[in-house]
Amino acid sequence: MAYLLLLVAGLLEVGWAFSMKLSDGFSRLGPTILTFALMAASFALLSLAMRSLPLGTAYAIWTGIGALGAFLVGILILGESASPMRLLAAALILGGLVLMKLSSSS
Repeated sequence: MAYLLLLVAGLLEVGWAFSMKLSDGFSRLGPTILTFALMAASFALLSLAMRSLPLGTAYAIWTGIGALGAFLVGILILGESASPMRLLAAALILGGLVLMKLSSSS
């Protein structure tokens, strides 16, 4: 259950990162409000997951999901570069997440 909470928290992190981009430096009210609402929900779920997961594991996976998700949103929605070097970097982050999960005792 903790990993499911962590997954949803990470996806919400992607959502708030994207809405922050849409807020245009917090100058647009709707996306700004959405950013802070998604942040609060993401942090709340992360804190619940941390009840039973080690800090390092939970935080690394949460930030990794957010980083990879934001990377994909950037490419698929915002038209950012998908250069071989960026794709390799994303693959290394994914590999780190898998190793973190496999090395966790929870």
